[in-house]
Amino acid sequence: MMSYEQIAELEERRLVPTYKRLPFMAVDGDGCYLIDDKGKKYLDFLGGLGVNALGHAHPEMMGVLRDSSENLLHVSNLIYHRFQAPLADQLAKLSGLDRVFFANTGTEAVEAALKLARAFGRRHSEERTGILAMENSFHGRTMGSLAATWPEKYRKPFEPLPAGFRFIRQNDISHLKRNFSPDTAALLVEVIQGEGGVVELDEEFLKTGQELCREHGALFICDEIQCGLGRTGSYFAYQQMGLKPDVVLVAKPLAGGLPLAAILARDEVAQAFHPGMHGSTFGGGPLQCRMALKFLEILQRPEFLQHVRQVGSHFKNQLFNLQKELPVIRQVRGQGLMLAAELSIPGKEIVQQGVEAGFLFNCTQEQVLRFLPPLVIQQQHVDELIDVLRSILISVSSIEKKGVRA
Repeated sequence: MMSYEQIAELEERRLVPTYKRLPFMAVDGDGCYLIDDKGKKYLDFLGGLGVNALGHAHPEMMGVLRDSSENLLHVSNLIYHRFQAPLADQLAKLSGLDRVFFANTGTEAVEAALKLARAFGRRHSEERTGILAMENSFHGRTMGSLAATWPEKYRKPFEPLPAGFRFIRQNDISHLKRNFSPDTAALLVEVIQGEGGVVELDEEFLKTGQELCREHGALFICDEIQCGLGRTGSYFAYQQMGLKPDVVLVAKPLAGGLPLAAILARDEVAQAFHPGMHGSTFGGGPLQCRMALKFLEILQRPEFLQHVRQVGSHFKNQLFNLQKELPVIRQVRGQGLMLAAELSIPGKEIVQQGVEAGFLFNCTQEQVLRFLPPLVIQQQHVDELIDVLRSILISVSSIEKKGVRA
């Protein structure tokens, strides 16, 4: 077995340098903990960036993997298998939509939705191709999803990107109305912007956007890749506001750690695609779909979402209490177990000290600590994090003050 040091050195020579890794190597997991090659445990409030909704080595999910080991791993989408249609049926029932297309990743789901919006729009007018996205948005790293992603740091190196995208100011209804036109094919929103710092869009703004889509024959698309599938305490974040989108995108936790994404759509909208217009070699494979069926079964148990809401409320209250103690916390945001603390200082050092103390979370937008723990996290785990976070913030903010005085 290679050590962390050996792996880090080999990666330095062989991997494309796209990630800045945390300074340890995970070799095992147990519930809400990751375990490194030296046996150290890390309480995981990062959750594989929202993927590990059931934590690590969940016994029922591992049981599905063991039971599937002698069955099909892959068949092409030219052949039926037993698990894709039942999974599509479950997702349709939970979302209130009609039809499902399976892909592998969130960015692929966004690409499919953009293509679907233009195919649907062109049924009415050849000019109906424009996409409205939000300032502060993040939808992925492929060319189409990048065109709908706001931060220049993601887009600039790869321009020119696909044309026809316009950005709307957050929660600015008048700006939203001014940008709708006969060429608008879709409005693409994250109900809660994850990479943007766990920023919630206002209910009135979202409902206005939905109404404008209905008036103009455009599609209202909700990207729930990070905030969906139980993360906010309901099956989908849009359901908390009574919204009825035309298209919904999900991915991260769907297959319990395996790559799987889904595009959910109204029947009329889905009919804009016909065989040959879109596809995915690996999307909706038997193993992924079987894992996803088990995940959705667990998600629908009566106590599961209640637990997310209860622990999420406790977590948010603890962050608010910490904010009262420590002015370095400017704002607390989020719903359920998708939470953030915006700081008045950079967050990178706080993340590093968290790792040293055995706690995983990350920093986005330079100064926003983001928490996406497994949905099975317990209140005592939250309290442990808050105690450590308090100590780190006091220490780091004290150093920052001394630096300013110097």
